[in-house]
Amino acid sequence: MSRPLTIERINEMKKNFNSNRGNQVAQTAATTNGLFKAAENIQSIDDNNFNFSIDVDTHQVTNQRHSGRCWMFSCLNVIRFQIEKQYNIENFELSQNYLFFYDKLEKANYFYQNILDTSGEDLSSRDVQFLLNSPQQDGGDWNLIISLVEKYGVVPKYEMDESSCSMDSTELNTLLNRKLRADAIVLRRMMNSNKTTDEIKAFIDEQLVEVYRILSIALGTPPETINFTFRDKDKKYTSYQNLTPVEMYQKYIDIDLNDYVIIINVPTESMPFNQTFEVELSGNMVDGKPNRYLNVEMDELKKLTIKQLKSGEPVWFACDVLKHFDRQKGIMSDSLYKFKELFDLDFNMTKGERFNYRESLPTHAMVIAGVNIVDDKPTKWKVENSWGDTIGDKGFCVMDDKWMTDYLFEVVVRKEFFTTEQLANLEKDATVLPFWNPMNPITPMM
Repeated sequence: MSRPLTIERINEMKKNFNSNRGNQVAQTAATTNGLFKAAENIQSIDDNNFNFSIDVDTHQVTNQRHSGRCWMFSCLNVIRFQIEKQYNIENFELSQNYLFFYDKLEKANYFYQNILDTSGEDLSSRDVQFLLNSPQQDGGDWNLIISLVEKYGVVPKYEMDESSCSMDSTELNTLLNRKLRADAIVLRRMMNSNKTTDEIKAFIDEQLVEVYRILSIALGTPPETINFTFRDKDKKYTSYQNLTPVEMYQKYIDIDLNDYVIIINVPTESMPFNQTFEVELSGNMVDGKPNRYLNVEMDELKKLTIKQLKSGEPVWFACDVLKHFDRQKGIMSDSLYKFKELFDLDFNMTKGERFNYRESLPTHAMVIAGVNIVDDKPTKWKVENSWGDTIGDKGFCVMDDKWMTDYLFEVVVRKEFFTTEQLANLEKDATVLPFWNPMNPITPMM
């Protein structure tokens, strides 16, 4: 049905708006202060103070700057927590730039492989356009960092510090994607003109040499050997010399990332609870660990999270940070903004509806560092962010329990806290979701 918007209808809208005094008050507040400030609920701010009955993490927060590396920062924050605990250190930090380099290199090779696999499809196909839209980017998920750490290890931050291009990845992504798209043209032509496998491999190898050069110029060259040195809280100095990054991870850090599992809460009919899911075209390397998720009900997700916190260990998680979040105060609360009252409208959707209609999806990864429990129920959660120490309480934030229910989508928990039935569900064949599913971490997290 086609119905044009007429001037008469617009005039009727204006008359209707002006006849309501509440609209005038809302307009004055919003035009003067902005929508969020005009709708801010002071009571929600007062309720979400920074006191928690379980508090496991107080080290200095990190800062991902203007990049989409939150998933990487958050995982390395979990690993650094173990290092600090194991060696009695304060504020030890691992190099995010080091893994960022290899993530970019692996994503380039992953892109080339996917271009080869789709070379028989028309250029306008949904698969090919998806690949060309973002040949590589900053986004990722927990299992992708496992692939990187197991292959390349970890290094202290002082061995490969941040560069201008890691702190702001915009220019690097623009130029690298330009090159990858140009290479895709050649690869598709080679495949469709029946070039030999050796010729195609040789071309890809040549291009990866160029990608490596671009990354080295922009980010610096990753070290082959490193020194792991520190002074602990008792002022004792320790130095482990000439380690490879893989040796540091395997021999000097008491953590195995394969002991952890991603669980999600996505309440939609197409993704039943207690089943596992994977997302196609969502990896970062050829033969890397796939993004695999066990979907559980929110109460169970919270129970598992609390078990890990009670054991003294923080929890990696991903959420929709774009919703009801005061970045300066560091407060995530479902009642933080009274948009319904400001606009006199009902914005209600279920979590599943928001997910299906792309109103809400995972946009940011952080670390749960504590929880406040009253009468055996969580009321609010302490969050370690990676946006520097000028927000919230020295970089830590508060997430109220209702917000967690509505906008948290995944957490990573050690297998030891799972039931036998849950572990059995993890081993079942996963349902493979299409690449356009909102769980695909191809969208760079903030």
